[in-house]
Amino acid sequence: MTDLDPRPGKRERLVAGAADLLHRQGVQRTTLAQIAQHADVPQGNVYYYFKSRDELVDAVIEHRRAMVRAELARLDKRRTPKSRLKGLAETWTQSSDTITSHGCPLGGLSYELNKSHDGLAEHAATVLREILHWAEAQFRELGRRDAAALAVELLSGIQGAVLLANTFGDEALLISQVRRIERWLDSLG
Repeated sequence: MTDLDPRPGKRERLVAGAADLLHRQGVQRTTLAQIAQHADVPQGNVYYYFKSRDELVDAVIEHRRAMVRAELARLDKRRTPKSRLKGLAETWTQSSDTITSHGCPLGGLSYELNKSHDGLAEHAATVLREILHWAEAQFRELGRRDAAALAVELLSGIQGAVLLANTFGDEALLISQVRRIERWLDSLG
């Protein structure tokens, strides 16, 4: 890569390519050859950057975690906890077409890894756990004693809407359910 090449480095392209393909195809159906081709990186370079397939999947989890942290930091700039929570719900509608087609990149990866990859499954769960803890802190700031339960209810509602929208191929379902969640948030004292 030359200094004039605007593309990210090979490692970053591999992680981004893997994240995209794992979301669209799933972990089991995605090969390292497909990831290398999607990232425009020679297949032999994959093992230079990642010792194993699991190490690449782990890097994807960290990539997703960094994206979630950046989004939560962006939401933290909103004035009120209620507007932050509504912003969180809204994030799923910002890519509703992709989510409707392929499911939630966070929930789907966690679900799939839970079936066969113990260490990776626990690492993937930390991403959703961070969202839960962040939402709980927002509900606590609203003065809610049931903050943990409300955070679970919020994330369950979003993930359930994602699952149904994906199952039925119905983007409008996801959007309408997120709006319902926003109204629910408005109704909380």
